[in-house]
Amino acid sequence: MTEMIEIESVRAELSMSSPSSDRPADSVDPKLLEILVCPLTKTPLEYDAEKQELISRAAKLAYPIRDGIPIMLPEEARRID
Repeated sequence: MTEMIEIESVRAELSMSSPSSDRPADSVDPKLLEILVCPLTKTPLEYDAEKQELISRAAKLAYPIRDGIPIMLPEEARRID
């Protein structure tokens, strides 16, 4: 039940954020970056705009961003050193 409330809160917050047309096509909504955490470690992520990845230093993973959408699946992430 708590997860459903959190998901609805995130949806509501994202719907109130600025339209995606205000950002370049390959960028991620800053509001989304504020709330995303690593799904494995629950730690904050670093945004690498050049590589279009979200970096989890704790998990040593880089989650790809495709068409402005973060792919938060560990099996899709790239291992980093």
